[in-house]
Amino acid sequence: MPTQLDQLIAVLKHAPDEIFIQTHDVPDPDAIGAAFGLQYLLNQNGISAQIVYNHEIEKADTAKMIEIFSIPIHHYSRITTLGAEDWTVLIDAQKGNSNVLDLPTDEVACIDHHEHKQDVHYQFEDIRSELGACSTIIADYFFENKIEPPPIVATALLYGIFVDTDNLSRGVSNLDVEMFYRLYTLAEKNKLTTLRGSQITKKDLLLYAEAFRNVETYDCLAFLKIQDTNDSLIGAANDFVLSIDTVNVSIAYSQKKDGIKLSIRSTIPHIKANELIRFITANIGVGGGHAHMAGGFIPDNRIPPDKNIDLYIRYKAIRYLEGIIL
Repeated sequence: MPTQLDQLIAVLKHAPDEIFIQTHDVPDPDAIGAAFGLQYLLNQNGISAQIVYNHEIEKADTAKMIEIFSIPIHHYSRITTLGAEDWTVLIDAQKGNSNVLDLPTDEVACIDHHEHKQDVHYQFEDIRSELGACSTIIADYFFENKIEPPPIVATALLYGIFVDTDNLSRGVSNLDVEMFYRLYTLAEKNKLTTLRGSQITKKDLLLYAEAFRNVETYDCLAFLKIQDTNDSLIGAANDFVLSIDTVNVSIAYSQKKDGIKLSIRSTIPHIKANELIRFITANIGVGGGHAHMAGGFIPDNRIPPDKNIDLYIRYKAIRYLEGIIL
């Protein structure tokens, strides 16, 4: 019986022109690790593919990861040949999501671990929302097909799993754990140490210090408003707030130039982050993610003019929690 990788290769061999691997707009270590691993597997099967993204590389460890592994990833605007005849494999992302630029290419395949968008179809899809990391899926491709990943690929995939599952403590499945330890035996441990020591910059630290002074808590719920900063730092700051001993649900948000970016974390099974973000952004924005981790966006022109956005977010969140608890 053909494996998932076999099926993907069978599709891509019929590509009429170039093939691209596209991550979500602000690629994190999981997206980059998964894309890098997939690129290697495709190359081993005679298929050339370029990794592309939109927006920017934000976090310090993401930039360091690209540097130390020499990962060939390009901003889509630098690819002059992108066109309708080209095919794209979406990785750690799905077509139609607000964090994925719609390129002029044909999105024929999707590999992801987020909620499955039922209204989108591909020639090939492998969407496993029960997994904590997309890098787990690509690692599974290696071992299922008896292909040993080179040390740098194993390390990139391992770090992707490490970050997205918060060191196997968040949304982790048995397969995440299995792939983590199988990759660990092949990884370059010194590079892992380098990445662990490159997670934030001094500028990030100063932003955190200012933001943490304004953390508000209501029973198990915490709110963090952070200055206009990159999306990855909003999530990272939120992870830190969640580590407060009395906090089980945390909401971090930031006023961007075009709207409000939100990040939600939950460690309570019956309070699902993806449901909470959809409740807060209902009719005025977009949101989605996992039960334990989700994100959303409210455009400036959709913010109710007669409402204070800080109070609005708090009101909606508390109302949702009261409904769940009652």
